[in-house]
Amino acid sequence: MVKLTWFGHASFKIEVSGKIVLVDPWLDGNPASPVKASEIDRADIVYVTHDHEDHLGDAVNICKQTNATFVSTFELGNYAIENGVKEVVGLNIGGCAEVKGVKLYMVQAFHTCSKGAPTSVVIEGEGKKVYHAGDTGIFGDMKLIGQLYKLDLALLPIGGYYTMGALEAAEAVKLLKPKAVVPMHYKTFPVLAQSAEEFIKEVKGRAPKVKVVVLNPGESYRF
Repeated sequence: MVKLTWFGHASFKIEVSGKIVLVDPWLDGNPASPVKASEIDRADIVYVTHDHEDHLGDAVNICKQTNATFVSTFELGNYAIENGVKEVVGLNIGGCAEVKGVKLYMVQAFHTCSKGAPTSVVIEGEGKKVYHAGDTGIFGDMKLIGQLYKLDLALLPIGGYYTMGALEAAEAVKLLKPKAVVPMHYKTFPVLAQSAEEFIKEVKGRAPKVKVVVLNPGESYRF
C-alpha cells in the first residue's frame, strides 16, 4: 500500500517500500502547508524538480536534519553538496537511479529554472508508479511517459499562469492515462486557479475513466 500526503502547492510525502520520499518540500513560507520543515523528523529521499523557491524550498535543510538523500539534476545536486548535504544523487533527464530500494526515473518538463533543467519524476516502489509533473506546460510526449511507465497516479499542476491550467492539465490526463490523478499547484497564490472544479469538469469530458482525487493540505490518499 502506497500512501500519499499533500502538503499544499507541489509538496508531497510519498510512503512507499518502507521509505519516505518528499517531493518539492516547500513548507516554511508555504501558506497551505500544515507542517513546518523543523517538524520533519524522518525522510529517506528528497526529490526536487527544479530550483524555484516554491519547489526547492526546504529540501537542503530537511536533508541535513534527517540524513535523507537529495535527488535532482546534476547541477542542483552540486548546489546541495556546496550547501552541506552529504548524500546526493545528481541525475539527468532520461536517467534512472535506485535509491534505498525506490526507483526514480527523471523525465522532462517544460518550464524555466536557473540551475540545470526543469524535470518531472516517476517514482516506483511496491509495483506502483507515481508521476510528479513538477512545473510544466502540456507537451505531446506525455503520451510516451504514460506508455512507458503505466502510471498508477499522476500529480499534475492545474493553477495556470506559471504552469498548465485546467484545460491543458485535463488533456495531459488524457495523454498520460493514469489510473488516478491528484491536482496540485493551485490556490497558493492569487494568480493561480482557486479551486479544482474546472479541472474535474474537464477530466470528466476528456478522460472519464480516470479517477480525480482532490486533497486538502494534510490529507492522504492510499492505493
